[in-house]
Amino acid sequence: MTHVLTLIADRRSGLLSGAIIARVREALGGGAPDVLSPCEAVDIACAAPPDLDAVRAALEDAPVDAIATPAKGRRKKLLLADMDSTIVTAETLDELAAHAGLKAEVAEITRAGMNGEIDFREGLRRRVAMLKGLSVTALEETWRALGFTPGAHALVATMRAHGATTALVSGGFSFFTDRVAGRLGFHIHRANVLIHDEHVLSGAVEEPILDRDSKLAALEELAAASGLPLCATLAVGDGANDLPMLLAAGLGVAFHAKPIVAASARARIDFSDLRALLFAQGYHAGEIIEA
Repeated sequence: MTHVLTLIADRRSGLLSGAIIARVREALGGGAPDVLSPCEAVDIACAAPPDLDAVRAALEDAPVDAIATPAKGRRKKLLLADMDSTIVTAETLDELAAHAGLKAEVAEITRAGMNGEIDFREGLRRRVAMLKGLSVTALEETWRALGFTPGAHALVATMRAHGATTALVSGGFSFFTDRVAGRLGFHIHRANVLIHDEHVLSGAVEEPILDRDSKLAALEELAAASGLPLCATLAVGDGANDLPMLLAAGLGVAFHAKPIVAASARARIDFSDLRALLFAQGYHAGEIIEA
């Protein structure tokens, strides 16, 4: 069998039933299912790349994610993750803008940028300029209110335990990536830097801005530094600035992504949490390191 189809349901739902698995297996002519986590995740071996249209038809609109991968080299040795709305549940710049009473205005520019409607660098400069004069104490207050996406700790901890390098690469800000990386255990973090005088924000960001090209360059650089081919890498993100790295990675996953990203990425997670990225690599539940 040359390929594997992984079916994943939200673990709280327990919706991955035997009937669903049987329908998909029959549609593909797949092998015996390998249960990765009961009622949550299963692998089905396939003799050829699975027809995802046939899979979706067999799922009959059940809220179950399906990821197809080659059977060889499933476990990746480099993880490159976006931060906002991927590793953390919010857009940190939008939340920071709330302290200036500008969340709605900033969030609209964020939405346009993440959907690829405006240039990311232009949008970032516009949003940061709106925060000129905001007290730096708002940064700490925003950090304290942030929540981690379910499965984030497990993803990083499990891949680290199996020898992978983990990197957080964000179009957001180093103030947050430094803290998120420290809390979750990322080896590396990169992001943009807000300029301030230790009292208030200047309304500017250090150049050059970390954008979509920078994320792709980071993937290529970190893979080369570890002597890895790109097929040994995993990238995950949700916005248009993540798309180049998602398309270049061996396994590039659009996670609860914006429409342009979900439509273009080769793999997508719409219903499950970040543990899905471990199941897509063939990890069983007993191998996953939880918080």
